[in-house]
Amino acid sequence: MLLAGGARGDRVTHVEHLPPRAGLQADWPGWADGELVAGYRRLGVERPWQHQVVASDAAWSGRHTVIATSTGSGKSLAFWLPALTAVRAAELQATGAGDVSRRGSVLYLAPTKALAADQLAGLERLLGAAEVSVRAATCDGDTAMSERQWIRDHADVVLTNPDFLHFSLLPGHRRWSRLLRSLRYVVLDESHAFRGVFGAHVAAVLRRLRRLAASYGSAPVVVLASATTSDPAASAARLLGVPAEEVVAVTEDTAPQGRKTFVLWQPPELPGEAVPVPEEPDAPASPTTPSPTAPTHRTATAEMADLLTDLTLAGARTLAFTRSRRGAESVAAATRDHLDRVRRGLGSQVAAYRGGYLPEERRALEQAIRSGDLRALATTNALELGVDIAGLDAVLIAGWPGTRVSLWQQAGRAGRAGSDGLVALIAREDPLDTYLVHHPEAIFGTPVEATVFDPTNPYVLGPHLCAAAAELPLRAADLELFGPGTAELLGVLVERGALRRRPSGWYWTHAESAVGLTDLRGTGGDPVRVVEQRTGRLLGTVDAAAADSTVHPGAVYVHQGETYVVEDLDLEGSVAVVRPRTVDYGTWSRWLTSIEIRGVRAERPAGPITWGFGPVDVTTQVMSYTKRRLPEMTPVGGETLDLPARTLTTTAVWWTAPLSVLEEAGVADGAAPGALHAAEHASIGMLPLLATCDRWDLGGVSTALHVDTECATVFVYDGHPGGAGFAERGFHLGAGWLRATREAIAGCRCAQGCPACVQSPKCGNGNEPLDKAGALRLLDVVLTHDPG
Repeated sequence: MLLAGGARGDRVTHVEHLPPRAGLQADWPGWADGELVAGYRRLGVERPWQHQVVASDAAWSGRHTVIATSTGSGKSLAFWLPALTAVRAAELQATGAGDVSRRGSVLYLAPTKALAADQLAGLERLLGAAEVSVRAATCDGDTAMSERQWIRDHADVVLTNPDFLHFSLLPGHRRWSRLLRSLRYVVLDESHAFRGVFGAHVAAVLRRLRRLAASYGSAPVVVLASATTSDPAASAARLLGVPAEEVVAVTEDTAPQGRKTFVLWQPPELPGEAVPVPEEPDAPASPTTPSPTAPTHRTATAEMADLLTDLTLAGARTLAFTRSRRGAESVAAATRDHLDRVRRGLGSQVAAYRGGYLPEERRALEQAIRSGDLRALATTNALELGVDIAGLDAVLIAGWPGTRVSLWQQAGRAGRAGSDGLVALIAREDPLDTYLVHHPEAIFGTPVEATVFDPTNPYVLGPHLCAAAAELPLRAADLELFGPGTAELLGVLVERGALRRRPSGWYWTHAESAVGLTDLRGTGGDPVRVVEQRTGRLLGTVDAAAADSTVHPGAVYVHQGETYVVEDLDLEGSVAVVRPRTVDYGTWSRWLTSIEIRGVRAERPAGPITWGFGPVDVTTQVMSYTKRRLPEMTPVGGETLDLPARTLTTTAVWWTAPLSVLEEAGVADGAAPGALHAAEHASIGMLPLLATCDRWDLGGVSTALHVDTECATVFVYDGHPGGAGFAERGFHLGAGWLRATREAIAGCRCAQGCPACVQSPKCGNGNEPLDKAGALRLLDVVLTHDPG
């Protein structure tokens, strides 16, 4: 099917056959509520899988538990069985004592609203089958105030997300006292998603939750459900703020698994003069312009649309994961067009699914793919998490998703419930993608990563300490809960006037709410609403941090195949006004970036070269945009823009190249900017393989003369406020990272540099200037002085 009768056979670089696995069942635990067990049996679960029983037994015994098994392995049963049994037992005790306030409660936390809504639907099916009266409800920012009141007063199980916990439940804990006082279990679903800066924020929120629960007299058991990760007990303990030995990790997956065929795929080369559609994320980007002699490959999104068309015609149910919202819309539109050419109306079987859609749109799409009304969805990683969509035949993945954890989570959607499945990873024009599809051992022979985040990050922890003090004054006994360095950080907050120190503790004394000091998702403020000019209809939302690059005046905005042009962007009012217009072009923004070193936390000399790591201010301003006719990408104009600059305070790794090094590499006479720029791009492309991050978590700046270092310098920084630990990892990797970068550039067959080695889909300068040969010579010299 994918090979088109052999016509596409040369695009396959590797095929991995993953064998099927038989399931291993166990008896229901003796402590489990009989009516719940009967409900599961009515739903077809005659006996649980062994790992479900092991995990639920650990949780029931009062141990914090993490279950880290594959997609579709039934992790939900492992946490709902002990949690609901506890609620039922407490209900019977409360009824016998005549005190309904003693009913037990459960708090379920998911990284997305969609997952919480999906879990509620499954929970209601179980409770209906069991014929028990446990009261469950979702509560988030979309929940009406009247409904919130009922949930506070009556719900036994509250399903929400860390954002609602941070902004509403914890600051208003007195209104939620019934829930907190009776809290038996806290469930963290898809806990591997809590990584990077987001993970650090969630770790602080969970510490605040545990502290408040203790003040109300409860000590809930925490159950975490995760994709397969390295050392899940350590990650879970870091999230909760407890020693690793206090967490039970269940990692042996005993659910059945069908045979899976995993294909690594490289799109075909195009003639040198062809220009591919850029495959950038929703951050500022500009189109890729390859060298005329570079062996440019067809874009992964164009290739995906062809494969998705063939799979849909064959009757397969498919998810196609793209790397951006633009990519999801593009793949869905192209696939619909291909199908309608076969037979008008076939295109209606395919749709796009992405963040920024309204909740009711997302729910309708999820139900349509479940019911079979839709055969395929082109989606961002919004469907990577555990929304229950069973029975899929195939998964297509356009580009390395950032980590092996994400790769296997997405791949796990194919062949769920023990059936066979097909997975294809389609390489983008990117150094890492090109490397991986030609080195399958880096995917199949390498363990998955650990979840990386730093709960002591002062940029993250400081605002949460203020929020915690506003909830209840901080006492000396609380310092251990928030981790090492908390006492020193509190001193800084007192010195800056954020908190007041009294003999009894630390107090928040300001009139404004402390929770407004931080944003868990790092999106830079309220989402920008995209509103249709004529009707006032809300089409969707865009993250505030991406608004100036994606919905600036003149930008083309695509929503389910319909095109709109932005008339106005009001950043203060968080609204972009658009009007429907059929256009044959797309828009790409261009911007300028500068970087200032604010301090040096670590430094390492290597001959004339110096490695550094520390806090930086990165200032970015979108200056203009270009229009390119689709699909041939012919330039058709553009405009300058007058938008405010944005400054990101984060952390960076940098290495210097003094004049002597540039001369030794033969790039001192005007060639330095191109060589440095190419080395920067390639190093950003390779760091995710070594630092457990995504390319879009990183940014870079290179300059032939930086004011702070007084020489040529390459910077790579974390794209999150306060940093995320990825740049620090690059500092410690040092020469090993640059050696992998050098090999990736040298291994590419292009003559002058291409998207597979030194060109970047994120470059604000249109990938100019770039000097592949100069970058190789420069890296050779650097590695001579610093062999590692």
